Amino acid sequence: MKRKIGWAVITILVLVYALFPVLSILMNSFKSSGDFTEGGQFLPRTWSTENYQMIFFGDAKDLFLPALRNSLGITLIATVIAVVLATLCAYAVARLDFPGKRIVLGAALAISIFPVISIVTPLFNLWRQIGLYDTWLGLIIPYLSLTLPISIYTLSAFFQQIPWELEQAAQVDGATPFQAFRKVIVPLALPGVFTTAIIAFFIAWNDFVYGISLTSTSAARPVPAALAFFTGASQFEEPAGAISAAAIIVTIPVVIIVMLFQRQIVSGLTQGAVKG
Repeated sequence: MKRKIGWAVITILVLVYALFPVLSILMNSFKSSGDFTEGGQFLPRTWSTENYQMIFFGDAKDLFLPALRNSLGITLIATVIAVVLATLCAYAVARLDFPGKRIVLGAALAISIFPVISIVTPLFNLWRQIGLYDTWLGLIIPYLSLTLPISIYTLSAFFQQIPWELEQAAQVDGATPFQAFRKVIVPLALPGVFTTAIIAFFIAWNDFVYGISLTSTSAARPVPAALAFFTGASQFEEPAGAISAAAIIVTIPVVIIVMLFQRQIVSGLTQGAVKG
């Protein structure tokens, strides 16, 4: 009984620690400009939707809506490409025996933790020279450098859990290697593929460094970068309310995805964590 109470207390503390910043941002999104001037108040003195009206219909509309469109489009494209390429690469790493296989996995893990800021300046100069600066493609390619390595590393663990005999049995029945991969292996690995896709989506969706460095207009600027350009009604007013409202809006897709597919996410993560 004491153990259950202890775990319950720990769970509540972790939830409060994790959700309090989100709750604070939510409260800020409903505050009027006067509430920020006075300060020191967690709850809004007068609940107002002026911040949401500002980003959808007001002065911040031309900055936020194109950025939201860019984030959705660029992130989805980068996620799809990363998952497809990672699926093929991870299958080869898991199933084939070739020299340097461990180096491939080690390199993928090393690249996934490589500091992004160190390559932004040369990438900025290169993109300006070849015409990819401030374009969707100019962000999709760097986003692949964020999502592809971790996707390969994660998916290779899932493919290693699938019995090799199932693929051999399919080939004995007349299937080609690609047909066995597509009709037998991929369906069995779907929980892992789905989990990897969600992780890749979150990484690309939350990127700020590439978004702020490789764009200069609303043609390709994503939401995290666009938030840095929000301004208040005057030079003396901070746009905290509008930024909070925009942050809540861009968090909603993430929350919806997690709520709808939490079983698949948990299933995929636990499958990849257990060695067969």
